[in-house]
Amino acid sequence: MASPPPLHSGGPSSVAPSAPAPPEKDESMATAEQLLLDLCIPELREETLKLLSQNREKFQQDIAPLLWHSFGTMSALLLEIVSIYGSVARATLTQAQSNHVCNALALLQCVASHPDTKMPFINAQIPLYLYPFLSTAYKAKEYEFLRLTSLGVIGALVKVDDHEVIAYLLSSQIIPLCLLTMDIGSEISKTVATFIVQKIMLDDTGLMYVCTTRECFLAVSNVLAQMLDALVEQPSPRLLKHIIRCYLRLTDNPSARDALRTCLPTVLTDGTFNDLLETQKDQTTRLWLHQMLHNIAMASSGRRGPHGPHADLNRIMGR
Repeated sequence: MASPPPLHSGGPSSVAPSAPAPPEKDESMATAEQLLLDLCIPELREETLKLLSQNREKFQQDIAPLLWHSFGTMSALLLEIVSIYGSVARATLTQAQSNHVCNALALLQCVASHPDTKMPFINAQIPLYLYPFLSTAYKAKEYEFLRLTSLGVIGALVKVDDHEVIAYLLSSQIIPLCLLTMDIGSEISKTVATFIVQKIMLDDTGLMYVCTTRECFLAVSNVLAQMLDALVEQPSPRLLKHIIRCYLRLTDNPSARDALRTCLPTVLTDGTFNDLLETQKDQTTRLWLHQMLHNIAMASSGRRGPHGPHADLNRIMGR
């Protein structure tokens, strides 16, 4: 058997040059670990937060467990968050402060969305640190950025159906905070807040919470109606989709369904949004609207006649 050709340290060789070696598999892990170490150094924290936030999806390994289990990391993030409470309360928040804390919140969203760290995140009551940003009514963009990024963390918690998550959020009074955003927030923050309320109501406990008292039901239905009125002038297909899904879910509760017979906004019954839904080719939302109107019609003896409840529904849906 012939021996392999000798390797030469220099000079010409008949052996073809090899391709560059691939990066080590744990290179990104090492980078992430170094950044997490830097995060605990106050002088490096601001730039490190920015780098981690911008590159959190590029690391080969999940960054959420690293963030949660690394010594001092979560404490450092929470310190940055609580450091601006005073500025938020005094309405002296700067855009630089807002951007800085939003980078920290983006990392918390990673932890909230990971299956291995979500429940420890909740058990440690971390979401409560975000509530001061959701309870402010200031509309300036620096406050809106904080509001939206905080909602992103809560949205990550509810994205996957989990009864324990819903129970925790209900006990921590997230519904009133979402309703405030749905009232005063930008289109995108309204959309995220409405999505959160939708996901909460899709859980039976959440639906019961909203429908048990007249006050809570009216608070939710009034805000949904106000947003619909605003959508007539400034349409938003995404927001409309979540609003209609909320109304559809409300019709699963007999008391709420009965109440909607008299308080359902007319823009949902007169075809106001037909053109928008047709333009977007959003068959799902059209079906939700049709089903919601059908549920209400079936609960109303006034809609039952020789032609059945679908006669008016076909007219409303433009069919």
